Amino acid sequence: MFRSFSTFNYRIWFLGALVSNIGGWMQATAQDWVVLTELTNNDAAAMGFTMALQFGPPLVLVSVTGWVADRFDRRKILLLTQSVLMLLALAVAALLLTGVMTLPLMFGFALVFGITNAFDAPARQAFVSDMVTLEDASNAVALNSASFNMARLIGPAVGGLLIVAVGTGWVFVVNAATFLAMLIALLLIRRGELLPRVKSRGRTGLAEGFRYVWARSDLKVVFVMVFLIGAFGMNFPIFASTMALEFGREADGYGILSSVLAIGSLAGALLAARRDRARVRVLIVAAGLFGAASIVSAAMPTYWTYAIVLVFVGFSTVTMLTTANGYVQTTTDPLLRGRVLALYMAVVMGSTPVGAPIAGWVTDVAGPRAAIVLGGVAGLLAMAIGLAWIIGSGRLRRAENSRFRLTLDETRPISIPRVDPVEFSDEVAAATTPIRTERTERTD
Repeated sequence: MFRSFSTFNYRIWFLGALVSNIGGWMQATAQDWVVLTELTNNDAAAMGFTMALQFGPPLVLVSVTGWVADRFDRRKILLLTQSVLMLLALAVAALLLTGVMTLPLMFGFALVFGITNAFDAPARQAFVSDMVTLEDASNAVALNSASFNMARLIGPAVGGLLIVAVGTGWVFVVNAATFLAMLIALLLIRRGELLPRVKSRGRTGLAEGFRYVWARSDLKVVFVMVFLIGAFGMNFPIFASTMALEFGREADGYGILSSVLAIGSLAGALLAARRDRARVRVLIVAAGLFGAASIVSAAMPTYWTYAIVLVFVGFSTVTMLTTANGYVQTTTDPLLRGRVLALYMAVVMGSTPVGAPIAGWVTDVAGPRAAIVLGGVAGLLAMAIGLAWIIGSGRLRRAENSRFRLTLDETRPISIPRVDPVEFSDEVAAATTPIRTERTERTD
């Protein structure tokens, strides 16, 4: 489960990311609460618009961010983006503590946060693969998700308590301080132990990454499934905050719900770390579980019964996202990994501008339970799409020794397009050929 920790660079990265992510979840809790209760009168639509501004840039800037992650030193990119995010957190804290923050100003900061994260996310995701061997890449991705969700377990609860105790402004101050952990980790990383990067000499951009994804039916299915659940099902800040208000709770109650969600999320991430590799069938099962758990949670009559079901929602969500992320990273040509991951992050984060305003509007019109059910239906639809792909691709077969038992064909390879070596040096083409050949032999 923890085999990636044998690498010094990954151990340092994991610790720095954990501290920074705790601060990030504290800030996310404070930002949502500020918009919902301090800058508006429980306006879920305004909260959804804030999320759209924050998560929209990865979709709009995907043609640039993926190329940057593939072309430049990812460690230096992260040093820059993490520093900018720290300064932005301090600026928001100053405006909140002086009492001059307004809703339009918060919209503006959400947009700048989103632009910075648009460059940070693909570089950060691809950098994980730079620190470990190919065999440990899926494990490293899963442990990275475990770090994120361990922080999610701690951050919202602590953030909710701090909001009640000292106010939202100081939560942003604390988050700014936690960015130092990530910056120190990036400075301590041994650059000589990072895996050699394969770079393109030309100015190949998003189009090549898009053609690569379009030529692979498995990646298209993964992207569509993640988009559906990301757009309509993963609007947890809207769901948890409005459900907390419906049950008569304050900011601390909202924070506890976010932390309870993270209990299942952490379990899902650790279980994913035990698997030898990521498989599409796990993604399909997780999508179905997410849909069912979401619909059940919407029917819960009390705060604590709702919280209990959120454990299963969190488990299925992270199982799905970790599996999808690991599958994309471990089956993608290294030359295009940054651009393909930028497309993936655009789907994950860019789906929020589509779904969050809709979820906010449904919450205002029909209540949070109706919005949660909509997300559950999206999860069941994603499962149906995945099953249709497996059946249509011929991978679902009747077992030879059983009349009624169905099995998945694990020997049938997925066709993976090769990158034209003409655009690259002879050395680069020679170095990447064995990797691409190995990936061609992988199955779903």
